[in-house]
Amino acid sequence: MRADRARRRWLRRTLRAILALVLAILVAVGGYVGYVTIRHTRPVTLPATTGPYRVGRTMFDWIDHSRTDPLAPRAGSLRELSVWLWYPAPPNTTGRPAPYAPGAWGELHLASLPALGETEFGAVRNHALDGVPAATGQFPIVVLEPGMGFAAPQYTTIAENLASHGYLVAGVTPTYSANLTVLHGHAVHASPAGDPADFDGTDLHAGAAQEAGDRLVPVWAADARFTAAQVADLDRVGPLAGHIDATHTVYIGHSFGGAAALQACHADPHCAAAANLDGTQYGPVVHTGLNRPSLTIESDSCVTGICRPTSPADRSDQATARALLAASTGPAFCYQIIGMRHFNFTDYATYYLAAPLRSQLALGSIDGRRGLTLANSYLTAFVDHIVKHRPEPQLINPDPQDREVRAQHVPR
Repeated sequence: MRADRARRRWLRRTLRAILALVLAILVAVGGYVGYVTIRHTRPVTLPATTGPYRVGRTMFDWIDHSRTDPLAPRAGSLRELSVWLWYPAPPNTTGRPAPYAPGAWGELHLASLPALGETEFGAVRNHALDGVPAATGQFPIVVLEPGMGFAAPQYTTIAENLASHGYLVAGVTPTYSANLTVLHGHAVHASPAGDPADFDGTDLHAGAAQEAGDRLVPVWAADARFTAAQVADLDRVGPLAGHIDATHTVYIGHSFGGAAALQACHADPHCAAAANLDGTQYGPVVHTGLNRPSLTIESDSCVTGICRPTSPADRSDQATARALLAASTGPAFCYQIIGMRHFNFTDYATYYLAAPLRSQLALGSIDGRRGLTLANSYLTAFVDHIVKHRPEPQLINPDPQDREVRAQHVPR
């Protein structure tokens, strides 16, 4: 009997302990969900622009009647692209704020992400105004291409800052390669041809990834050149008529978009320069080189050709970068920003991201806003130096206050 009572007391204590633990877990989970719910809707303002102009924004859906789309699920379809255009507006302009991700663009959230896991797009405060008049003057064209899977709106911080410095920034989303684009108000998702499964950058599939990249980069480069031509045509009629300097075009891109920017610049006689943000280089330009100025900014990668390779993929990226530089005759400016990783060049660096998600994304230890500010500073200095012929000493000797920036002097 005494043993039975002892067992019953032990069982009651054990059950109470288990119940207390379950209640504590429920309270903790409930508290975390409540916290995430609040952070999910809390406004996030993108980094402020640094140029003298306000920024206007408009959007276009354009069809390239000269090309059938090799990435479309339906054979024979013409290549169709969504283009967001950010442009300089007078400094004292007021108007309706342009929403960060209007309509079906709101589906840009990561597909595997619970709705509460990141800042809702309606809470993202950008700086562009919707459809306001352009500032007085003519402005060079900058074509901006996103990384594989990304879309132009996710580079709003970079686009708005360049526009504030006097550039027409055309962000082109690569249809069927982006996880999502929007054409005529309807969401369009990636296709196997546009986002091939073997293009994953792993050591195991490095050869297949190289083939896929070499196959895709001419399509993206053609998208960029088509976009530049369409923007130039806006100078003839409409609200931007008389405001476009089509004699100077700069191609910039992040990740695979950086490779496409280099290839587009190589093929376009109007190209003044190209900028590659953390992108492995692909396509014929790697071996033929670039005879125009180029900028490469890397995070923890080997795409400037200067690194200590730790994997076959690193060694491949280093060899590719050095081959491009050896074949090029234009000046090359190369930098690394310590603490940045691949996603730090996108607006993801500024969003609230729930802890489990953030740990799975390629975001570095640097403060997200600080990283974007540094990337914008050197990108803008490069474009101003090449297009507007402004002396930019920070390109040669980075500002000592930019302690995270390392100039990479790569031997040719």
